[in-house]
Amino acid sequence: MFKLKCDDFLVYDESTGTYSMPKEQQVRDETEKNKWKTTGLTILKDWRLYLMLVPMLLVYLLWRYAPMTELLAAFKDANTPGANTVSEQYWFGLNNFITIFDPAKDGTSFWPAFRNTFTIAFYNLLFGFPMPIILALFFNEVRSNITRSVVQVLVYLPKFLSTVIVTSIALLLLRGESNGTAGVIGELVKRMSPNNAVLQDAVRSGLFYSARYFRGLFVITELWEHAGYDSIVFFAAVIAVSPTSYEAAQIDGAGKMAQMRYVVIPSILSTVVIMLIMKIGGLLSVGYEKVYLLLATGNEATAQIVSTLANVWNDSRGIAAEMANNLIGMILVIGANTVARRAANVSLY
Repeated sequence: MFKLKCDDFLVYDESTGTYSMPKEQQVRDETEKNKWKTTGLTILKDWRLYLMLVPMLLVYLLWRYAPMTELLAAFKDANTPGANTVSEQYWFGLNNFITIFDPAKDGTSFWPAFRNTFTIAFYNLLFGFPMPIILALFFNEVRSNITRSVVQVLVYLPKFLSTVIVTSIALLLLRGESNGTAGVIGELVKRMSPNNAVLQDAVRSGLFYSARYFRGLFVITELWEHAGYDSIVFFAAVIAVSPTSYEAAQIDGAGKMAQMRYVVIPSILSTVVIMLIMKIGGLLSVGYEKVYLLLATGNEATAQIVSTLANVWNDSRGIAAEMANNLIGMILVIGANTVARRAANVSLY
């Protein structure tokens, strides 16, 4: 501990031989003394704004924090005789985690599901993250406000459709001949590759029900559904770039591509890094609803993810699997944030 002295807070007057407190220190002391009073008056003054926070706090309390009590089930024995609630179950320690991680203890289903989860999430990040940035750069170059507005509405629209509707549209377009007439895209693929026996068989059963093509088609539907809406943040960052930066680049002879490379992209780099960290945070949270609707016997080898596997297990093993999945996601966020802070001096915290 540092030893504090009067000289650290008081000013010594040599003529009188006394100490006095500087005005700056008096202001700091007064501010610290009335800190909670000032905070209370601020809340009373802007009580309407704080009242608007109540619904959000209730949502987080009821749907984010209250369900955490059920996480104890990951450490309990679901087969406890006569137990009707989690609190009545026997303490099981880490046995549920050992069971799902160790293939010798009936954990053979977890690792393929985790591999599928990570693979689909990686493809979503690889192709899904750059696409909104490209769309934002494209929107910025469209000079006609009417054209830009129409295109933006068209690419934003899928985000506001239900997951069930999006999935149904995809299945109708890619349905196989076993359900009657092949879908439009299925029929187009069939006519374009008449000599590809593997693709022809996939078209007959339905492209989405083929383990070979499921991941690619899933990523494409994710792009169609989310890319337009996700571009809003990047477009806002792009239009915030100062016009003088473009003018300076034009004076130096920079064309459109050079302006994007040396003006726009460096200007929105901090936004890109923050959004990338947030995207990595949800890397392993692959859309459960869509995968559940598309999951079938034919594509189970590549479509079964941790969330759907937990739903199949429907016991303590499933909760343990979901917890392990989320913990890995948290580690990825911390790692990405640390790398971003050291490499680009940009971070979430």
